[in-house]
Amino acid sequence: MVRTPVTIIGAGLGGLTLARVLHVHGIPATVYEAEPSPTARAQGGMLDIHDYNGQLALQAAGLTDGFRALVLEGREAMRMAGPDGTVLFDKPDDGTGDRPEVQRGELRQLLLDSLPAGTVRWGHKAIGARALGGGRHEVTFADGTSVVTGLLVGADGAWSRIRPLLSAARPEYTGMSCVEVYLHDADTRHPAAAKAVGSGALFVLAPGKGFVTHRERGGNLHTYVMLARPQDWFADIDFTDAAAALAHILREFDGWAPELTALIGEADTAPVLRPFAALPVEHRWERVPGVTLIGDAAHVAAPNGEGANLAMLDGAHLAQALAAHPDDIETALTEYERAMFPRSAETATEGTELYALMFGTDTPHGLISVFRGEERGD
Repeated sequence: MVRTPVTIIGAGLGGLTLARVLHVHGIPATVYEAEPSPTARAQGGMLDIHDYNGQLALQAAGLTDGFRALVLEGREAMRMAGPDGTVLFDKPDDGTGDRPEVQRGELRQLLLDSLPAGTVRWGHKAIGARALGGGRHEVTFADGTSVVTGLLVGADGAWSRIRPLLSAARPEYTGMSCVEVYLHDADTRHPAAAKAVGSGALFVLAPGKGFVTHRERGGNLHTYVMLARPQDWFADIDFTDAAAALAHILREFDGWAPELTALIGEADTAPVLRPFAALPVEHRWERVPGVTLIGDAAHVAAPNGEGANLAMLDGAHLAQALAAHPDDIETALTEYERAMFPRSAETATEGTELYALMFGTDTPHGLISVFRGEERGD
């Protein structure tokens, strides 16, 4: 067994997967999380969990059956439409897909329920960390408390407080932001928009803008409005005035089909702005004793469908490396990082290529060609 207690900062999917797989191997860990409780905020929308990373992590965690029970059937359906509403590509969910969809919050709860009571310490917002020598580190929390540990893992996201122990790199704005809105009980209250979306996901794309809508549990439609605009452009929008902000965003889609613009204009929730930031594609660091990073803390990139999957795989692989080298933490961390660095770089590169297809001058035709090639098995 690892002789040093494992301290994990961040109770997202990566940190919880790490804690769970450590538990499977009999290795205790403590997770410190800034949020005051598991229900302090909504946990985001749908996630497609891939058979080559996220599902492997859940298998290592012994949670495959629990995961399968959360899958929303039919949500792997995908539709692409033009701004005039014309359907350009329509792929039904025939049950043969390898990326089943689940709600992020439900998956997080599955991981939380799999851990021993008291594993997660809520209300502990990390504000800094410092090296003490000999592979030991001290983490300070906003409430004035601190913890000293011989094995520290930063699973605290894009703006990680643990990353500075390893790297001076900071995420930079990618040039694109997302504005999130919801339609609730859409089949009854917003039937035209619901019909346009279909049973799974709808993509409506144009150069430099577009939106993606997911059908979630309970007939809710979750729309991510994507705009390639400088941050100053968004700073001019008063997001405290929901109606005015929605009207401002909606002007970017003048002339688009009304059943599509309804996904924005009829929103039942206030718009939430999420700028996309990323670390350099080849981000890595020299080995520092007693500390490492997983998930977005290590390799945040613009959302491309892989972030949550990679975070869980990072957590599972790190736990397995620690279990394989119980008396040699540094060998375990070296083994984990050696595999993680190229994997995350490859995924970030693919994400850049995906955004070029989605929002470049040839959109949506280049992306449709890719999807049709996947259908043929090319």
